[in-house]
Amino acid sequence: MSGAPLKIELTPQEAGKRLDLVLHQRFPQFSRARLQDWIKEGRVRVNGEPRRASYLARSGDAVDVEPAGLAPLHAAPEEIPLSVLYEDQDVVAIDKPAGMVVHAGAGVHSGTLVNALLHRFGSLSRAAGELRPGIVHRLDRYTSGVVLVAKNDAAHQRLAEQFASRQVEKTYLALVHGSIKQDRARIEKPIARDPKQRVRMTARLATGRAAWSEYHVLRRFDGFTLLEVRIGTGRTHQIRVHLASIGHPVVGDRLYGAPAKIAGQPTLPRYFLHAHRIKFAQPSTGQPVTIASPLPTELEAWLKQLI
Repeated sequence: MSGAPLKIELTPQEAGKRLDLVLHQRFPQFSRARLQDWIKEGRVRVNGEPRRASYLARSGDAVDVEPAGLAPLHAAPEEIPLSVLYEDQDVVAIDKPAGMVVHAGAGVHSGTLVNALLHRFGSLSRAAGELRPGIVHRLDRYTSGVVLVAKNDAAHQRLAEQFASRQVEKTYLALVHGSIKQDRARIEKPIARDPKQRVRMTARLATGRAAWSEYHVLRRFDGFTLLEVRIGTGRTHQIRVHLASIGHPVVGDRLYGAPAKIAGQPTLPRYFLHAHRIKFAQPSTGQPVTIASPLPTELEAWLKQLI
Protein backbone atom coordinates (compact mmCIF):
# COMPACT_ATOMS: atom_id res chain seq x y z
CA MET A 1 0.00 0.00 0.00
CA SER A 2 1.41 3.37 -1.06
CA GLY A 3 0.49 7.00 -0.43
CA ALA A 4 -0.21 9.70 -3.00
CA PRO A 5 2.85 10.62 -5.14
CA LEU A 6 4.71 13.76 -4.11
CA LYS A 7 6.31 16.14 -6.62
CA ILE A 8 8.65 19.04 -5.89
CA GLU A 9 11.12 21.28 -7.72
CA LEU A 10 14.32 22.10 -5.88
CA THR A 11 15.26 25.72 -5.24
CA PRO A 12 18.63 27.50 -5.53
CA GLN A 13 18.79 27.50 -1.70
CA GLU A 14 18.67 23.70 -1.70
CA ALA A 15 21.46 23.28 -4.26
CA GLY A 16 24.48 21.42 -2.90
CA LYS A 17 22.56 19.68 -0.11
CA ARG A 18 22.16 15.90 0.19
CA LEU A 19 19.00 14.53 -1.37
CA ASP A 20 17.82 12.80 1.83
CA LEU A 21 18.34 16.00 3.84
CA VAL A 22 16.40 18.12 1.35
CA LEU A 23 13.53 15.63 1.35
CA HIS A 24 13.45 15.55 5.15
CA GLN A 25 13.28 19.36 5.23
CA ARG A 26 10.48 19.38 2.66
CA PHE A 27 8.57 16.46 4.19
CA PRO A 28 9.18 16.57 7.97
CA GLN A 29 6.21 14.25 8.51
CA PHE A 30 8.49 11.40 7.35
CA SER A 31 11.63 10.37 9.25
CA ARG A 32 14.96 10.71 7.46
CA ALA A 33 15.50 6.96 7.87
CA ARG A 34 12.18 6.25 6.12
CA LEU A 35 13.06 8.60 3.28
CA GLN A 36 16.45 6.89 2.92
CA ASP A 37 14.65 3.53 2.67
CA TRP A 38 12.46 4.89 -0.12
CA ILE A 39 15.52 6.19 -1.95
CA LYS A 40 17.15 2.72 -1.72
CA GLU A 41 13.92 1.11 -2.96
CA GLY A 42 13.86 3.37 -6.04
CA ARG A 43 10.77 5.23 -4.85
CA VAL A 44 12.55 8.59 -5.26
CA ARG A 45 13.49 9.85 -8.72
CA VAL A 46 15.38 13.00 -9.67
CA ASN A 47 14.63 14.19 -13.19
CA GLY A 48 13.21 10.72 -13.82
CA GLU A 49 16.28 8.84 -12.58
CA PRO A 50 16.86 7.05 -9.25
CA ARG A 51 19.60 8.65 -7.15
CA ARG A 52 21.48 7.84 -3.96
CA ALA A 53 20.72 9.54 -0.65
CA SER A 54 24.10 11.30 -0.92
CA TYR A 55 23.22 12.87 -4.29
CA LEU A 56 23.87 16.61 -4.14
CA ALA A 57 20.80 18.56 -5.17
CA ARG A 58 20.80 21.04 -8.06
CA SER A 59 18.56 24.02 -8.51
CA GLY A 60 15.60 23.10 -10.72
CA ASP A 61 15.81 19.35 -10.09
CA ALA A 62 12.39 17.73 -10.40
CA VAL A 63 11.91 15.18 -7.63
CA ASP A 64 9.17 12.55 -7.56
CA VAL A 65 8.52 10.61 -4.35
CA GLU A 66 6.32 7.53 -4.19
CA PRO A 67 5.61 6.98 -0.47
CA ALA A 68 5.38 3.38 0.68
CA GLY A 69 2.98 2.12 3.28
CA LEU A 70 4.21 2.39 6.84
CA ALA A 71 5.86 -0.72 8.26
CA PRO A 72 4.35 -2.13 11.47
CA LEU A 73 5.85 -0.31 14.45
CA HIS A 74 7.00 -3.32 16.41
CA ALA A 75 10.01 -5.60 16.54
CA ALA A 76 9.65 -9.24 15.49
CA PRO A 77 11.41 -12.25 17.06
CA GLU A 78 14.22 -13.84 15.03
CA GLU A 79 16.22 -16.96 15.82
CA ILE A 80 19.70 -15.46 16.17
CA PRO A 81 22.36 -16.89 18.52
CA LEU A 82 23.05 -14.86 21.68
CA SER A 83 25.81 -15.08 24.28
CA VAL A 84 24.34 -14.43 27.73
CA LEU A 85 26.87 -13.21 30.30
CA TYR A 86 24.44 -12.75 33.21
CA GLU A 87 20.74 -13.14 33.98
CA ASP A 88 18.47 -12.60 36.96
CA GLN A 89 14.76 -11.80 37.40
CA ASP A 90 15.23 -8.20 36.25
CA VAL A 91 18.26 -8.00 33.98
CA VAL A 92 19.99 -9.84 31.15
CA ALA A 93 23.52 -8.97 30.06
CA ILE A 94 24.41 -9.89 26.48
CA ASP A 95 27.86 -10.15 24.94
CA LYS A 96 27.09 -8.29 21.71
CA PRO A 97 29.27 -9.17 18.72
CA ALA A 98 30.70 -6.47 16.46
CA GLY A 99 28.47 -5.91 13.44
CA MET A 100 25.16 -6.45 15.26
CA VAL A 101 22.87 -3.42 15.46
CA VAL A 102 21.11 -3.02 18.81
CA HIS A 103 17.67 -2.07 17.45
CA ALA A 104 15.96 -1.27 14.15
CA GLY A 105 16.55 2.09 12.46
CA ALA A 106 18.34 3.84 9.58
CA GLY A 107 17.41 1.15 7.08
CA VAL A 108 18.08 -1.84 9.38
CA HIS A 109 14.92 -3.80 10.18
CA SER A 110 16.12 -7.31 11.00
CA GLY A 111 19.08 -9.17 12.44
CA THR A 112 19.24 -6.82 15.42
CA LEU A 113 19.89 -7.57 19.07
CA VAL A 114 16.24 -6.77 19.80
CA ASN A 115 15.04 -9.36 17.26
CA ALA A 116 17.28 -11.97 18.89
CA LEU A 117 16.20 -11.01 22.42
CA LEU A 118 12.50 -11.34 21.61
CA HIS A 119 13.05 -14.86 20.27
CA ARG A 120 15.15 -15.88 23.28
CA PHE A 121 13.20 -14.23 26.12
CA GLY A 122 9.75 -13.44 24.74
CA SER A 123 8.64 -10.60 26.99
CA LEU A 124 10.88 -7.67 27.92
CA SER A 125 10.43 -4.16 29.25
CA ARG A 126 8.30 -1.93 27.03
CA ALA A 127 9.42 1.32 28.65
CA ALA A 128 11.50 2.30 25.60
CA GLY A 129 8.69 1.57 23.11
CA GLU A 130 7.66 -1.22 20.78
CA LEU A 131 10.78 -0.98 18.62
CA ARG A 132 13.24 -1.10 21.52
CA PRO A 133 11.93 -3.61 24.08
CA GLY A 134 14.32 -3.98 27.02
CA ILE A 135 16.91 -1.54 25.64
CA VAL A 136 18.33 0.71 28.35
CA HIS A 137 21.55 1.75 26.57
CA ARG A 138 23.28 1.04 23.27
CA LEU A 139 26.62 0.21 21.70
CA ASP A 140 27.70 1.30 18.23
CA ARG A 141 27.24 -1.36 15.55
CA TYR A 142 30.93 -2.32 15.37
CA THR A 143 31.61 -2.03 19.09
CA SER A 144 31.43 -5.41 20.83
CA GLY A 145 30.80 -6.20 24.48
CA VAL A 146 28.38 -5.95 27.38
CA VAL A 147 24.84 -4.66 26.82
CA LEU A 148 22.32 -4.56 29.68
CA VAL A 149 18.69 -5.43 28.91
CA ALA A 150 15.71 -4.86 31.24
CA LYS A 151 13.19 -7.67 31.62
CA ASN A 152 10.42 -5.53 33.10
CA ASP A 153 9.38 -1.88 33.23
CA ALA A 154 10.29 -1.37 36.89
CA ALA A 155 13.82 -2.64 36.32
CA HIS A 156 14.09 -0.51 33.20
CA GLN A 157 13.16 2.63 35.11
CA ARG A 158 15.68 1.96 37.89
CA LEU A 159 18.46 1.16 35.44
CA ALA A 160 17.65 4.25 33.37
CA GLU A 161 17.90 6.35 36.54
CA GLN A 162 21.32 4.85 37.28
CA PHE A 163 22.55 5.67 33.78
CA ALA A 164 21.12 9.20 33.94
CA SER A 165 22.74 9.90 37.32
CA ARG A 166 26.04 8.35 36.13
CA GLN A 167 26.03 5.62 38.77
CA VAL A 168 26.73 2.94 36.15
CA GLU A 169 30.45 2.41 35.56
CA LYS A 170 31.30 1.53 31.96
CA THR A 171 34.81 0.43 31.04
CA TYR A 172 36.10 -0.19 27.52
CA LEU A 173 39.25 -1.57 25.92
CA ALA A 174 40.62 0.39 22.96
CA LEU A 175 43.73 0.05 20.82
CA VAL A 176 44.79 3.38 19.35
CA HIS A 177 47.36 4.57 16.86
CA GLY A 178 50.51 6.17 18.19
CA SER A 179 52.18 6.32 21.59
CA ILE A 180 50.08 8.26 24.09
CA LYS A 181 52.37 10.37 26.26
CA GLN A 182 50.47 10.29 29.55
CA ASP A 183 49.82 6.99 31.31
CA ARG A 184 46.57 8.40 32.69
CA ALA A 185 44.45 11.34 31.58
CA ARG A 186 40.93 12.70 31.32
CA ILE A 187 39.43 14.08 28.11
CA GLU A 188 36.66 16.56 28.75
CA LYS A 189 35.28 18.00 25.51
CA PRO A 190 31.69 18.59 24.39
CA ILE A 191 30.48 16.42 21.51
CA ALA A 192 28.26 17.63 18.68
CA ARG A 193 27.13 16.49 15.25
CA ASP A 194 29.74 17.36 12.62
CA PRO A 195 28.11 20.08 10.47
CA LYS A 196 30.11 19.07 7.37
CA GLN A 197 29.74 15.28 7.59
CA ARG A 198 26.50 14.28 9.30
CA VAL A 199 27.49 10.65 9.94
CA ARG A 200 30.30 11.89 12.20
CA MET A 201 30.40 13.53 15.58
CA THR A 202 33.03 16.09 16.56
CA ALA A 203 34.75 17.43 19.67
CA ARG A 204 36.19 20.45 17.85
CA LEU A 205 33.26 22.81 18.34
CA ALA A 206 32.67 25.01 21.37
CA THR A 207 29.07 23.83 21.47
CA GLY A 208 27.72 20.32 22.05
CA ARG A 209 26.77 18.00 24.87
CA ALA A 210 29.15 17.74 27.81
CA ALA A 211 31.22 14.55 27.77
CA TRP A 212 34.21 13.13 29.62
CA SER A 213 36.35 10.03 29.15
CA GLU A 214 39.20 8.82 31.36
CA TYR A 215 41.89 6.44 30.15
CA HIS A 216 44.94 4.66 31.42
CA VAL A 217 47.56 2.76 29.47
CA LEU A 218 47.48 -1.03 29.77
CA ARG A 219 50.28 -1.82 27.33
CA ARG A 220 52.45 -0.09 24.77
CA PHE A 221 53.38 -1.54 21.38
CA ASP A 222 55.48 -0.19 18.54
CA GLY A 223 53.16 2.43 17.02
CA PHE A 224 50.11 1.52 19.13
CA THR A 225 48.78 1.87 22.68
CA LEU A 226 46.25 -0.39 24.41
CA LEU A 227 43.97 1.60 26.72
CA GLU A 228 41.34 0.99 29.34
CA VAL A 229 38.76 3.76 29.01
CA ARG A 230 36.05 4.72 31.49
CA ILE A 231 33.26 7.04 30.42
CA GLY A 232 30.97 9.08 32.64
CA THR A 233 28.66 10.11 29.82
CA GLY A 234 27.28 8.11 26.91
CA ARG A 235 27.37 10.39 23.90
CA THR A 236 27.24 9.07 20.34
CA HIS A 237 30.68 7.75 19.28
CA GLN A 238 32.10 9.31 22.46
CA ILE A 239 35.30 7.28 22.94
CA ARG A 240 36.07 7.25 19.23
CA VAL A 241 35.61 11.02 18.97
CA HIS A 242 37.56 11.85 22.14
CA LEU A 243 40.55 9.67 21.27
CA ALA A 244 40.66 10.97 17.70
CA SER A 245 40.51 14.55 19.06
CA ILE A 246 43.86 14.05 20.82
CA GLY A 247 45.47 12.58 17.72
CA HIS A 248 45.08 8.88 18.58
CA PRO A 249 42.21 7.35 16.57
CA VAL A 250 41.02 3.85 17.40
CA VAL A 251 42.60 1.23 15.15
CA GLY A 252 40.29 0.39 12.24
CA ASP A 253 38.08 3.46 12.79
CA ARG A 254 38.36 5.06 9.37
CA LEU A 255 35.45 7.42 10.07
CA TYR A 256 37.65 9.19 12.61
CA GLY A 257 40.97 9.17 10.83
CA ALA A 258 42.47 5.70 11.23
CA PRO A 259 44.22 4.40 8.08
CA ALA A 260 42.48 1.71 6.03
CA LYS A 261 45.65 -0.39 5.83
CA ILE A 262 48.58 -0.86 8.19
CA ALA A 263 51.89 -2.04 6.77
CA GLY A 264 52.77 -5.55 7.88
CA GLN A 265 49.42 -6.16 9.59
CA PRO A 266 46.26 -7.95 8.46
CA THR A 267 43.20 -5.77 7.81
CA LEU A 268 40.92 -5.49 10.83
CA PRO A 269 37.30 -5.80 9.62
CA ARG A 270 36.03 -3.61 12.49
CA TYR A 271 37.46 -1.02 14.82
CA PHE A 272 39.29 -2.02 18.01
CA LEU A 273 36.81 -0.95 20.69
CA HIS A 274 35.23 -3.35 23.18
CA ALA A 275 32.78 -2.73 26.05
CA HIS A 276 34.72 -4.79 28.56
CA ARG A 277 33.02 -4.28 31.90
CA ILE A 278 29.93 -2.73 33.45
CA LYS A 279 29.05 -2.15 37.11
CA PHE A 280 25.55 -1.31 38.31
CA ALA A 281 23.15 -1.82 41.20
CA GLN A 282 20.72 -4.74 40.82
CA PRO A 283 17.33 -3.01 40.28
CA SER A 284 15.38 -4.91 42.97
CA THR A 285 17.99 -5.46 45.66
CA GLY A 286 20.42 -2.62 45.13
CA GLN A 287 23.32 -5.05 45.39
CA PRO A 288 26.35 -4.22 43.24
CA VAL A 289 26.77 -6.33 40.10
CA THR A 290 29.86 -6.42 37.89
CA ILE A 291 29.79 -8.10 34.49
CA ALA A 292 32.80 -8.53 32.23
CA SER A 293 33.17 -9.60 28.61
CA PRO A 294 36.49 -11.05 27.41
CA LEU A 295 38.22 -9.49 24.44
CA PRO A 296 36.81 -11.08 21.24
CA THR A 297 39.03 -13.60 19.50
CA GLU A 298 39.55 -11.42 16.41
CA LEU A 299 40.85 -8.55 18.56
CA GLU A 300 42.97 -10.87 20.70
CA ALA A 301 44.52 -12.36 17.54
CA TRP A 302 45.24 -8.90 16.12
CA LEU A 303 47.00 -7.88 19.33
CA LYS A 304 49.26 -10.93 19.12
CA GLN A 305 50.43 -9.75 15.69
CA LEU A 306 51.99 -6.72 17.46
CA ILE A 307 54.10 -8.69 19.94
